[in-house]
Amino acid sequence: MDKHKQSFRIVLASGSPRRKELFGMISDEFEVIVSDCEEVVTSTAPERVTQELSRQKAEAAAVRIAAEPDLKTTSDILIVGADTVVSIEGKILGKPKDRSDAFEMLRLLSGKKHKATTGVTLLRVNRDGRIQWQKSFAETTIVCVDHMKESEIQAYLDTGEPYDKAGAYGIQGLFGRHISGIEGDYNNVVGLPVHRLYKEISALM
Repeated sequence: MDKHKQSFRIVLASGSPRRKELFGMISDEFEVIVSDCEEVVTSTAPERVTQELSRQKAEAAAVRIAAEPDLKTTSDILIVGADTVVSIEGKILGKPKDRSDAFEMLRLLSGKKHKATTGVTLLRVNRDGRIQWQKSFAETTIVCVDHMKESEIQAYLDTGEPYDKAGAYGIQGLFGRHISGIEGDYNNVVGLPVHRLYKEISALM
């Protein structure tokens, strides 16, 4: 987003370095507020789950912003929350608990197609910290993983990459050599549907 066109104070409610890098493709003037909140889900559908969690993250950031002693600004605030899950055969795969959990996830993904879904929530907060408007949406990308030998799975686990990532892999890292194709937005698998989010924010400017 060009600085001269940006009419909001923009906040990314995420501590993910990957999302921060991707959001830099949308705006070159934003801040990060990590929203530590208890995650509560009421659905098992990836699109619903990710939207619920992204909304909770954005709302938690809004609470923190409202508590700022010098909150009053010359512009409204736009908060962006996001959450990504991997799902296959109706089962959602979160971040692995340990090596054994990561191995089972990768074994399940091997040789199959799965979904990477990112939910995004936009919150517009006024100069007094009150939520004025919100919108949530989800984008899904189909990811094809080639058949992996057990030795290849173990070798990937040895890299340490899987343990902080949904589905136990990072498409932008060494696991990329096992991806045989995708259908949809590549950036969405990394953590943000950049194109859709850019269009949504542009419409508000």
